[in-house]
Amino acid sequence: MKTGILSRLDKTQAGALVAVLREALEARGVEVLLERRTAELAGAAGSGVDEDVLAASCDLLLVLGGDGTILRVLHRMKGPVPPIFGINLGSLGFLTGVSSEDWPRAVESIAAGDFQLSARTLLRVDLQRGDRIVESFTGLNDAVVSRGQHSQLIKVEVTLDGEELCVYNADGLIVATPTGSTAYSMSAGGPLLLPESACFVITPICPHVLTNRSTVVADTARLGLRLVGGDPGVTVNVDGQEIRDFGPGDILHVSRAGVKLSLATLPGRTFGSVLRDKLKWSGTNV
Repeated sequence: MKTGILSRLDKTQAGALVAVLREALEARGVEVLLERRTAELAGAAGSGVDEDVLAASCDLLLVLGGDGTILRVLHRMKGPVPPIFGINLGSLGFLTGVSSEDWPRAVESIAAGDFQLSARTLLRVDLQRGDRIVESFTGLNDAVVSRGQHSQLIKVEVTLDGEELCVYNADGLIVATPTGSTAYSMSAGGPLLLPESACFVITPICPHVLTNRSTVVADTARLGLRLVGGDPGVTVNVDGQEIRDFGPGDILHVSRAGVKLSLATLPGRTFGSVLRDKLKWSGTNV
């Protein structure tokens, strides 16, 4: 199994870890290819390749960083993305498979081909301006309409399969996948969804009307988001990576993408165990 390694570049320990991972994998017969800047970080300048070449050449991507690193990788790559095995260099990280201290387990898992894959639903986000789609994006976590620097609440009309669902008067609105339910949506009070849940969650950010709560809809739904009024400075972002102006007359179409992203992790690691670990769920004595 040819494995590509791509690392976050601003972590001091990353270069040494890349070199150790490469040596350990190659010692076990795994062919390893480094991303160009990652190779420079590991002291192997000139031996790496660009990200798109890495994705097209490898069966698995070993990504060092955190959730944000994985999201940046997804958004930078233009073609299909192979399964991603994340090694967390930080503390939280719902998308990564192991911590940096557990890298030997990751090496053994990859060398043996003994890891489990979780197929994650992706969003397709189309920005319509006038009568045409001006940009399209793919997202793993969410699409967010935000008031940005605007001091007042904004009104966002949401349609579900062409029928009006609600007009939200809020700081903004999040449409999240099950994967994204543990990100911004959770911080805004949305529910946690299991990765295999076939749904999206619509979560208003600080809504003016307290009855405007998170709404879970099937991921077969086609959602439309439109501003009500001429509020300036409103933006839309996808996974916090792609940020665009969102003005009067624009429509954001959100639906399920035609492809999924596979996340690799150690065998036997369940989503429940991830939640207990990351959210410090330990029960109560009350």
